[in-house]
Amino acid sequence: METNVSSNGNGGGSYRFRRISRHSLAHLKLDPLLDENLEQWPHLNELVQCYRSDWVKDDNKYGHYEPISPVSFQNQIFEGPDTDIETEMQLSSARQIKAEDATDDDVPSSSGRQFTNSDITKHFGQSPLPAYEPAFDWGNERSMIFGQRIPETPTTQHGSGLKISVKVLSLSFQAGLVEPFYGTICIYNRERREKLSEDFYFSVLPSEMQDAKEPSEPRGIFYLDAPSASICLLIQLEKPATEEGGVTPSVYSRKDPVHLSERERQKLQVWSRIMPYRESFAWAIVPLFDNSIGAASGGSASPSSPLAPSMSGSSSHEGVFEPIAKITSDGKLGYSSGSSVIVEISNLNKVKESYTEESLQDPKRKVHKPVKGVLKLEIEKHQTVQTELETLSESGSVTNDSLDPRDPMSDMMFPKSPGNGLDGSQSSNSKWISGDGKDVSGNGSNNRGNQDFCADDFQAFDFRTTMRNEPFSQLFHCLYVYPLTVSLSRKRNLFVRVELRKDDAEARRQPLEVLYPRERGSSLQKYSHTQVAVGARVACYHDEIKVSLPAVWTPLHHLLFTFYHVDLQTKLEAPKPVVIGYASLPLSTHAQLRSEISLPIMKELLPHYLQDSGKERLDYVEDGKSIFKLRLRLCSSLYPINERIRDFFLEYDRHTLRTSPPWGSELLEAINSLKNVDSTALLQFLHPILNMLLHLIGNGGETLQVAAFRAMVNILTRVQQESVDDAERNRYLVNYVDYVFDDFGGRQPPVYPGLSTVWGSLARSKAKGYRVGPVYDDVLAMAWFFLELIVKSMALEQTRLFYHSLPLDEDVPPMQLKEGVFRCILQLYDCLLTEVHERCKKGLSLAKRLNSSLAFFCYDLLSIIEPRQVFELVSLYLDKFSGVCQSVLHDCKLIFLQIICDHDLFVEMPGRDPSDRNYLSSVLIQELFLTLDHDDLSQRAKAARTLVVLLCKHEFDARYQKPEDKLYIAQLYFPLIGQILDEMPVFYNLNAAEKREVLIIILQIIRNLDDASIVKAWQQSVARTRLFFKLMEECLVLFEVHDAVKHRKPADGMLIGSSSRNPVGDGPTSPKYSEKLSPAINNYLSEASRQEVRPHGTPDNGYLWQRVNSQLSSPSQPYSLREALAQAQSSRIGASAQALRESLHPILRQKLELWEENLSAAVSLQVLEISEKFSVMAASHSIATDYGKLDCLSSIIMSFFSRNQPLAFWKAFLPVFNHVFDLHGATLMARENDRFLKQVAFHLLRLAVFRNDNIRKRAVVGLQILVRSSFYFMQTARLRVMLTITLSELMSDMQVTQMKSDGTLEESGEARRLRNSLEEMADEVKSSDLLKECGLPENSLSVTPENFEANLWSWSEVKSLSSSLLLALDASLEHALLEDGEQRERNASGGGLQSVQRNAYVLSRQYLLLQASQASVMSMDRYAAAESFYKLAMAFAPVPDLHIMWLLHLCDAHQEMQSWAEAAQCAVAVAGVVMQALVARNDGVWSKDHVTALRKICPMVSSEITSEASAAEVEGYGASKLTVDSAVKYLQLANKLFSQAELYHFCASILELVIPVYKSRRAYGQLAKCHTLLTNIYESILEQESSPIPFTDATYYRVGFYGEKFGKLDRKEYVYREPRDVRLGDIMEKLSHIYESRMDGNHTLHIIPDSRQVKADELQPGVCYLQITAVDPVMEDEDLGSRRERIFSLSTGTVRARVFDRFLFDTPFTKNGKTQGGLEDQWKRRTVLQTEGSFPALVNRLLVIKCESLEFSPVENAIGMIETRTAALRNELEEPRSSEGDQLPRLQSLQRILQGSVAVQVNSGVLSVCTAFLSGEPATRLRSQELQQLIAALLEFMAVCKRAIRVHFRLIGEEDQDFHTQLVNGFQSLTAELSHYIPAILSEL
Repeated sequence: METNVSSNGNGGGSYRFRRISRHSLAHLKLDPLLDENLEQWPHLNELVQCYRSDWVKDDNKYGHYEPISPVSFQNQIFEGPDTDIETEMQLSSARQIKAEDATDDDVPSSSGRQFTNSDITKHFGQSPLPAYEPAFDWGNERSMIFGQRIPETPTTQHGSGLKISVKVLSLSFQAGLVEPFYGTICIYNRERREKLSEDFYFSVLPSEMQDAKEPSEPRGIFYLDAPSASICLLIQLEKPATEEGGVTPSVYSRKDPVHLSERERQKLQVWSRIMPYRESFAWAIVPLFDNSIGAASGGSASPSSPLAPSMSGSSSHEGVFEPIAKITSDGKLGYSSGSSVIVEISNLNKVKESYTEESLQDPKRKVHKPVKGVLKLEIEKHQTVQTELETLSESGSVTNDSLDPRDPMSDMMFPKSPGNGLDGSQSSNSKWISGDGKDVSGNGSNNRGNQDFCADDFQAFDFRTTMRNEPFSQLFHCLYVYPLTVSLSRKRNLFVRVELRKDDAEARRQPLEVLYPRERGSSLQKYSHTQVAVGARVACYHDEIKVSLPAVWTPLHHLLFTFYHVDLQTKLEAPKPVVIGYASLPLSTHAQLRSEISLPIMKELLPHYLQDSGKERLDYVEDGKSIFKLRLRLCSSLYPINERIRDFFLEYDRHTLRTSPPWGSELLEAINSLKNVDSTALLQFLHPILNMLLHLIGNGGETLQVAAFRAMVNILTRVQQESVDDAERNRYLVNYVDYVFDDFGGRQPPVYPGLSTVWGSLARSKAKGYRVGPVYDDVLAMAWFFLELIVKSMALEQTRLFYHSLPLDEDVPPMQLKEGVFRCILQLYDCLLTEVHERCKKGLSLAKRLNSSLAFFCYDLLSIIEPRQVFELVSLYLDKFSGVCQSVLHDCKLIFLQIICDHDLFVEMPGRDPSDRNYLSSVLIQELFLTLDHDDLSQRAKAARTLVVLLCKHEFDARYQKPEDKLYIAQLYFPLIGQILDEMPVFYNLNAAEKREVLIIILQIIRNLDDASIVKAWQQSVARTRLFFKLMEECLVLFEVHDAVKHRKPADGMLIGSSSRNPVGDGPTSPKYSEKLSPAINNYLSEASRQEVRPHGTPDNGYLWQRVNSQLSSPSQPYSLREALAQAQSSRIGASAQALRESLHPILRQKLELWEENLSAAVSLQVLEISEKFSVMAASHSIATDYGKLDCLSSIIMSFFSRNQPLAFWKAFLPVFNHVFDLHGATLMARENDRFLKQVAFHLLRLAVFRNDNIRKRAVVGLQILVRSSFYFMQTARLRVMLTITLSELMSDMQVTQMKSDGTLEESGEARRLRNSLEEMADEVKSSDLLKECGLPENSLSVTPENFEANLWSWSEVKSLSSSLLLALDASLEHALLEDGEQRERNASGGGLQSVQRNAYVLSRQYLLLQASQASVMSMDRYAAAESFYKLAMAFAPVPDLHIMWLLHLCDAHQEMQSWAEAAQCAVAVAGVVMQALVARNDGVWSKDHVTALRKICPMVSSEITSEASAAEVEGYGASKLTVDSAVKYLQLANKLFSQAELYHFCASILELVIPVYKSRRAYGQLAKCHTLLTNIYESILEQESSPIPFTDATYYRVGFYGEKFGKLDRKEYVYREPRDVRLGDIMEKLSHIYESRMDGNHTLHIIPDSRQVKADELQPGVCYLQITAVDPVMEDEDLGSRRERIFSLSTGTVRARVFDRFLFDTPFTKNGKTQGGLEDQWKRRTVLQTEGSFPALVNRLLVIKCESLEFSPVENAIGMIETRTAALRNELEEPRSSEGDQLPRLQSLQRILQGSVAVQVNSGVLSVCTAFLSGEPATRLRSQELQQLIAALLEFMAVCKRAIRVHFRLIGEEDQDFHTQLVNGFQSLTAELSHYIPAILSEL
């Protein structure tokens, strides 16, 4: 099939030109004389060369591209905090493997390209490019370039239609087959009554006559344009002429069954052996296609015709015609292999008398009897030869996948065969099947059974070849002769012999051997004879006689017909024919006639019978009437029927042989008259005519050259205009250039110098101002043709120059063009460029096409001549179109660049100077970068697209897979990055889609660069390096996958990307399915969604879908419902890509998501890889960056963290993270990078919450790396502060609680995982495994960094850090549970409030919202609520801001509840934090003493908390807010709140702290205010103290909790501080209300009524107990062992701070087990409680941490009671009064005490003591010491009473006289009573 002429520069001796050998239909032996000596007929020589020489095809012309196999993509896993897709996928794949042996294809991998392993090892991940452009199709991208050349398949002699082979299997008759039968089959058009092909002859012999060695019957092969109902097979049978008196043919058609007798059989056999002449016997017409076929079916056949694709057993030929051929239904019908069909024709029509074509049409068949017999045919469809030519050469294999096998069209077009090359193998030694089948395929003709065409196959010539409007491509030259009728006056048995004679000089002259025989394998014969017309007056014939014609004929060449009569009886020997007459027909006058010709018959032949002079002597039969009718059909590609073409050929011969005068004016005329030739004739002889004109252009004189050139332009223009399709390059012309034109096979000098000179001179004459008519525009329109001719001519010359001298493997060196020729081409090129430039401005489409042609001209020249010469043309172009031009011009420039840079050897091109690198790439980068700044958006998009396509082309090119090749390519494109960095605004002005294109290019370039080159991008300046990383951040932003839980809901896309609109100029070309991927994917998906997806098995090309078949799809009509939906959605304005995705087939959608995920992952990993390199370079200080902050590194790491990343990324990220902190820990941990660290901490904590264990563990290790760095490079305290801050921020984003099934709340999974992570962080045991799992060395944490001596890692510090974070977590959790619980109780709807925490910035605003909700919260369990705020404040104590924030929350909460003292304490605590920070910094007015003073008020102001305040200065947090003013503000708030609580002595202390500030500022106004306040405060204190009713600021109760349902409170005791008006009953009610609501059905709440000690173990389970007791605060200096009763007002008169941390209560009891006893049995237990902290505190209740108790005996009780009263009275008497006038309050209190002490009737206390202890028996039980004490106490008491009465008398006025009298009487009677027990009393008083 192909031999290779030469190699080209495409690496290692691959060949450039391919010869495609041609076989003409007939191996024409032209006249032997002529065959040697064609030189005397130059035009014939030209024609024969044109048909016979091999086609020469330039394999490189349309580019050659071998991609590597597609990449397979893995599913990328994007985890959210609550997903663990990784585990789910592992489980499901494990299930799959169990279920069946899963193959790799189960994972939806997808098209893309495969990486070599070496590539992956040095990279972190796959290249982003294949995922961005996963369906890269070079051919498709290429075809979208404007003016793209499309290769044509060569036109063969068989149009584009069907090829059908027919084989006769058998013939059988009811009567039996005894004699031989012969027949012809041809294709016939019933409607037009026209024979469409020549006859195929077959014979059927009876078995006894068959030769054993005889091969099987051949097949006839016919060609059809298109299926149509009127096309049928016409079958005619003939048999030996019937013997007179012998067995007649009617035995075959009798109605009743008949069998030949033995004698009849013998007669027939003997006769058929001696009878050479045949008569016609029967005929049949078999319609090939049913008439139901419409034009629309495109090529399927109906079920009932033999070529139907799906045949049901019972089908028969029902149609307009009655069944002619029946397909029997008894199982004889079936498929043999392929698509062949066996047809049994049972309706053969017996010929009755002679029949004519008319009788074939007779529907009623009156004339014909049916024959009782069956003819069995095998009919099969084939692919037409034409399809293989290109498909084999272009793609290496013919794929069937373009059509679905279920589709009838494909069934027609392709046989179902294992491969679709013609003969199974595509090796180069196979041959094209020759036109007449004489050439056997080179590797075994029968290797594919009946699919194969064997040598015996007869290819019937298709008569339409001579009528089609297309160039002849085969040499055929014959005449078909059809004798029709001979009308005689009497009946004869007549037949006709035909021969061809050269002249009529003598009658006996031997004819030429030019008649084709009927038998296979015989050579050409001298004679041929027709059938015998038996006993007919009008003899009719149905023969076709094929005559091979001489190449050149003279007027004497003629056909001679001889008419014979034969006697059909056997006498002694075989019958002898008798001549009846002759007829002659000269060729030159009649050969081209198509109509019927009638001739007279001569009786005998005399010499010179043709000449008029001889005719007079002739004698004619039947009086010279023309009684012989015949028809001729001339089929010749040598002899033009058109006279003008014949003239041109003749003049061409004369000119070439120099037989005419040298100026050749006749030739000029002939050339000029070509323009009037009709188009069919012109097209048919197009190739030879073009060859001849080119010959004249190559070496005629100037006049002839110009004439030939113009004629050529004229012809081309006509051919172009008459092309059926509107292709810009007419297919016949393309075929001529691509295949036929071979520059005269090297027999003459090449055409290109002449052609370019003539054309150039025309162009120049225009330039001079001569307008050369319209020819110039025509030339421009056809410029592509001439340019391609010039190029092919050069290439052929180059090939011939080097063909023999080159060793096999070397490339052909480029050809140096001669200077003159090159100048000429340069000028021509310049002229054409000027045209493009001028016409473009006018917007003429011709200019744009011409522009593409010029680009292809340069493209082609690059492969042939010295590239530097081509660069001159390119630079000439770029000078004309320099800079940013008008849109139209710029568009042309881009097209020009796209075309040139698509050259196969683009990468290997040299520079313009030997020292330079690739000239084309530098020009390309320069121009495309300029375009990115163009105003026209569509130009920008195009520029970006061009680059991406080019890089894809390189990346997937099988030639450039070695790392060094990739590096070279990356270096070629590297300058682009420099340009972008220099002009960043250009990049920022692009819209998102273009940005993505540019970024993908940048990533791809950098991926393949070596370190030395990358460094260059970072060495110039700090700002530039920063910009580089800005680009990297853009990559992460633009390619991020937005939806983390994508896999849960496949519908969600990642389409939050920018909404880049389509460029203004172009309408939306295809719906936008994805923002992320290359724009080409949108086309790919919209194409794919037109096909219904075939789920099973993907075809070889790696796509799941077939490409759309271009003939079938019409853009206006959607293919499927799915596409209709997609179209409807895309037509909605702003249709969301989301909706479009929904419309995709699920498999497509899955692929789309897979690609997007892989793209995102690849981009992240690529940027990570670059950052790693940067980090290493920065460590060696070899680049320009800000070493103080390393902001490039820190910002890119923050970008990584803040984007949604796949699992693969996190796995790769941790080692890099570790390495970066190893190298740059000191810088990154410095104060300048606080913000960065804080964010890193935040994100590590965020990842520590993830459910996916791989991610969570990596976060833990990340935290450990941070801690390790902090040991060396900063205070761990600061890291603690940061982590605490970020933890607080994280808690606000996290759902800390979740609902349990019973509606209560519990800790959420997230909180639990965070707790785990924080615990793991400090887990020394698991550490090394954890590091190993994360891909780090086991000693990563303990290894000492450079410049450090000691190893500072300490697990204990890590543990303390971890526990402080856990504390914060617990506090937050508790708060959230409480909040949510309250919320739920309030609205009973379930679900939790988000935790109250928010980042400090948000707080101030947030809190306002919170207050509303809290009012009711507090009324529920205000104690727990306050405590949760308090715990938060303490947990976040390391961070002053957060600490203060929570304290203020607490303060507000207390104010809500009117707990003023607590609120005030909060304000003091806040002020304390600020003051301590200021004192520590030495920039306040306070000293440590002041802090100590503050601590007296609020002991919580401790030193530990704030020692870290300085460490806590993290950006946004810390010292900036800790100012003197803020401290004063909070002190004043505390002052206000304390005064509301009436704790004035605190107010005084606080104001004393404020005064120094005002003093230092000399703020006298403020000082005056303060002192006024102080005055008021002291007066209030006085007032409190002078009040007769002692002042209490609060009441205190002890509450004990017993019961599981109390949770953490179980078995704990608290002291509650309540407002002073709260009584025991109130608090009982309040607490039972709070806790009852918490009980469920199984638990009840009980209140323990007394205050004795509770034994928790003895309580009833399932019941919750509260024990509530009132308690008294204990003074600082109080003697708790004292037996006196405690009276508050006895406190000394000094101002005393009311700060209490101890409380007591007394419980009476008896030892005899009675609940109540007399005084003598009544013991007292005093219980003292110590609380955690002191009241007033920050909260309303404090935990009891210590409890002691004392017991007092009954007598001690009694003494205590009496001493208490004595002390009270004495106190009242001795208290100093400020002035005499102040008697009234004193009188009142004195009266009250006296009344209680002296009046017997009121209180028998003293008497009852005496009775109990001093009478009788008990007195004897008392120890003497106790007795003495009791008596002493009684005596003391009476003495004080007496004194008090005296004082009372002094103070009273008139009105109290009576009262005084009563007192005196009472006292006297009491004394009398007592004297019974204590006789001494009378003497004492």
